[in-house]
Amino acid sequence: MGVTFFDTAEAYGPFKNEALVGEALAPFRKDIIICSKFGFNIQDGKLAGLNSKPAHIREVVEQSLKRLKTDYIDLLYQHRVDPNVPIEDVAGTVKDLIQEGKVKHFGLSEAGAQTIRKAHAVQPLTALQSEYSLMTRQPENDVIKVCEELGIGFVPYSPVSRGFLSGYINEHTKYNPDNDNRPTLPRYQPDAIKANWVMIDTLSEFGNQRGLTAAQVALAWLLAQKPFIVPIPGTTKLAHLQENLWSAGYEFTSQELQELTAALSKIKIVGDRYTGVQAEQTNK
Repeated sequence: MGVTFFDTAEAYGPFKNEALVGEALAPFRKDIIICSKFGFNIQDGKLAGLNSKPAHIREVVEQSLKRLKTDYIDLLYQHRVDPNVPIEDVAGTVKDLIQEGKVKHFGLSEAGAQTIRKAHAVQPLTALQSEYSLMTRQPENDVIKVCEELGIGFVPYSPVSRGFLSGYINEHTKYNPDNDNRPTLPRYQPDAIKANWVMIDTLSEFGNQRGLTAAQVALAWLLAQKPFIVPIPGTTKLAHLQENLWSAGYEFTSQELQELTAALSKIKIVGDRYTGVQAEQTNK
């Protein structure tokens, strides 16, 4: 299918996803880009707060390299900004890892504009990964502008808003609480899903006239925003992977993009994307 950009993290599983990625991609290692992340304490198989102390970063990288069956990580992100560790120390540690050949490039995730600038001054950033979709457009107000100014790529996670923009989930959808955080998020409660369904209707109306699904329109819209934006939609189904990839082939006319954006911008989104600790760890 031509996919060469794979995103994982020690926190996914925890540890299990890195091991799966390492096993699956080992035969193709030189032909692909592997991204991973550090930044959490993990105790008894659960996330237990933030930790970006330099010694911990090094420890995480060594373990990630083993699980990924590789001797270098192409792009290493700080998963969440740690308020207890100066970002300059984090950037300096990754800079040393780059000089040692264990890491090729440095990135941040859910970092605010000031943090991006501070880190970039120590070790130039290759990418910022943050949530960005038609349901979460806050990055347009600040960090995307900073990325454009500094020449940093922007990698939207949850570009289909955890499946909502596909139109495949509704107020009756049941989730696996052991492997899915959507039941805890305000935006995925039945009332919010019903209130936000106008977004699906708008995307479907546009897509139906052009042979596109709602998810494909949502992804194509993201790709049309800036040339340095590379969304990373996740999926568990091969058919949905192919569906997502086909979105890259659609090019809006300027009038189409303008009219669709205007219609989508009028929609008021109901429900926060995160609450509690998860919300506190974003845009730092």
